[in-house]
Amino acid sequence: MSPEGRLAIAGATGFVGSHLHAALLADGADVVAIARDAARAERLLAGGEVAEASIDSEAELESALAGCSHAYFLVHLMAGENEGYAERERVAAEHFGRAATRAGVERVSYLGGLGGHSPHLASRAGAADALAGTGPPLTYFRAAMIVGPGSASYELLRSIVSRLPVAPAPAWLDNRTQPIGIRDMTAYLRRSPETAGAAGREVQLGGPDVLTHREVIDLLAEQMGVGGPRWLPVTNRIAKAEVMAAGAATVTRGDPSVAAELALGLQEETVVTDPSGAALFDVRPEPIGTVFQRCLTEEERLEEAGVGG
Repeated sequence: MSPEGRLAIAGATGFVGSHLHAALLADGADVVAIARDAARAERLLAGGEVAEASIDSEAELESALAGCSHAYFLVHLMAGENEGYAERERVAAEHFGRAATRAGVERVSYLGGLGGHSPHLASRAGAADALAGTGPPLTYFRAAMIVGPGSASYELLRSIVSRLPVAPAPAWLDNRTQPIGIRDMTAYLRRSPETAGAAGREVQLGGPDVLTHREVIDLLAEQMGVGGPRWLPVTNRIAKAEVMAAGAATVTRGDPSVAAELALGLQEETVVTDPSGAALFDVRPEPIGTVFQRCLTEEERLEEAGVGG
């Protein structure tokens, strides 16, 4: 069933945004992608309309949002982009919220993370506050690590398994997380416009498995059919989060600065504490083992096609 009304996605070329964009188009929705560089977005996205607008310009955003009933703000900045990314993200969210209000948008959906003490998670929370304070009723999705082929989290996990025969294991690596696959994350987002009860509230999301970070890595190693890293117990004083973050940046197959930010988030648990928001949606997330299998199958398909490597 196609969602009613026109939908806008700011951040449509990102990992989550591109999956959502494709899913909404497949639903037959009227979608406009908002991008700073329209020509680049048109090359990256398979179909749909693109409106060029800067997140720093309320006037451009208001024009791009005109006629939309629901808008997704999936703009996520990281430290590698500039030193003041948290403040820039907050200000961008304020611009978007005010522009959405003036354009007559009925609701906004935003994706942040569970937890909130690491720099990038705190930045997500700040952006959510800005959107809620300036814009239409907000559905604030908060998810644990999102896993899919090419996601920053998956690339970091995959790199640890394949490139580290021995890995330090401070106590905080046994903090729990609740990873969710990109297919299920997209399913929640695409149902947001039609789920009236989600307006103006937080929706915590995670998969059915609650595992420690070490257990997640060991499970991926098992799925890959390899031994995985041998864990070397060390004290938290020796394996400080900043040291682990620097190590993550050097080992990942993905963006080093993003990997470093993700590693800082391992210091706290990222699990669902309030499932009532997710219960509003008819989505049953897959086990993380199934998600990993999908990732590995897609990697094999791309290798056989001679893509990537």
